[in-house]
Amino acid sequence: MRPPRPPIELTPLLACDGTTDMAILWHIARQAPELRRWLIANPRADATLLEYVAQAGGPGVTEGLEVLLTSIDPVGTDAAHGATGRVHAEAPR
Repeated sequence: MRPPRPPIELTPLLACDGTTDMAILWHIARQAPELRRWLIANPRADATLLEYVAQAGGPGVTEGLEVLLTSIDPVGTDAAHGATGRVHAEAPR
């Protein structure tokens, strides 16, 4: 895979833009660790790209993944911290 052709400037906006080509997203993942956290917000980021970003790490990646996982399954994430996140009503007497 080749890097994107100039004059593409690698920016947070490009990294999280849902219209950015996957080849450019992969280039960012491999070559721009400071932008990896923004890839997590990209709706085109598939499981393979997210796995790579999680493994490669970088500034803000852990926090970005926590936000993503919380937005997908807030109950499951809360359960990991000891709370179910569900409201339980008492049965009528």
